Amino acid sequence: MSFSQKFASFRHYLWHGEAGIRTVHFWAPVFKWGLVIAGLSDLKKPPELVSTNQNIALAVTGFIWSRYSTQIIPKNWGLFAVNFFVGCTGLYQLIRKYNAGILFDDKKVPVKE
Repeated sequence: MSFSQKFASFRHYLWHGEAGIRTVHFWAPVFKWGLVIAGLSDLKKPPELVSTNQNIALAVTGFIWSRYSTQIIPKNWGLFAVNFFVGCTGLYQLIRKYNAGILFDDKKVPVKE
């Protein structure tokens, strides 16, 4: 099979597939990468400013939805990848807070004006 035939097959799958570009199974994971980017941008913040509850929720839901995405039909590996990384970023933030000794010590930090 030549490259052009393989590309045509891929292009057909991308456009007409069960998780193709015209479905929510494609676009939901694309937009969910925003959560991963937000989690990575929180790495610049000191651990005191990162919310424990928010990152517990991100880690738990990320890993639960990763499992779910492997059980549904069509299997959606894009959804798996994004949810896995959402879970990893949430877990990493929790590890940062644990290492700083402030995991469950969320206090209101005054906002500087």
